[in-house]
Amino acid sequence: MASLQSLSFSSPVSHYHQQQPRTHSGFISSPLHRCASSSFHGRTLHLSHTQRASVKANAKISRPVVMMVKPTIQFIQGTDEQTIPDVRLTKSRDGTNGVAIFRFEQPSVFDSSGDVGEITGFYMIDEEGVLQSVDVSAKFVNGKPAGIEAKYIMRSPREWDRFMRFMERYSNENGLQFIKK
Repeated sequence: MASLQSLSFSSPVSHYHQQQPRTHSGFISSPLHRCASSSFHGRTLHLSHTQRASVKANAKISRPVVMMVKPTIQFIQGTDEQTIPDVRLTKSRDGTNGVAIFRFEQPSVFDSSGDVGEITGFYMIDEEGVLQSVDVSAKFVNGKPAGIEAKYIMRSPREWDRFMRFMERYSNENGLQFIKK
């Protein structure tokens, strides 16, 4: 904020008269002067006290919001999967599409699915949003759930790049590494 104010005082475009006290509220500050002469327009701008108050009252405080979301995978929305998957990636020769296959052995969703709800899909969540797929299949051994395989299809280079950003974040959070075969 200080650097912005110092720029306004040293601007060659404006010359200010009759400085008023400054007040600060977030990124908004009240007008600094009652009168401003501009050599650019050659006109004097006069703001009455009520106009300055009106400008200040109508100003909205705008602050950037940075959301740090831990990258997670979910099968039931709102319930994070604790098991780290084995991930296989394939990409077409021309690079226009690709497939990611996630294999989970003994996923934690089987422990909580009766309590929380049914598996509704495959959700990859990070700070950019949600990537999702409904191509999810369960593996059963002797009538008991043993694993889940989820497939995520990328149909454009843009989808591929978005998926890779998610995987980079997820890998960093969970200690995974990429091995090219």
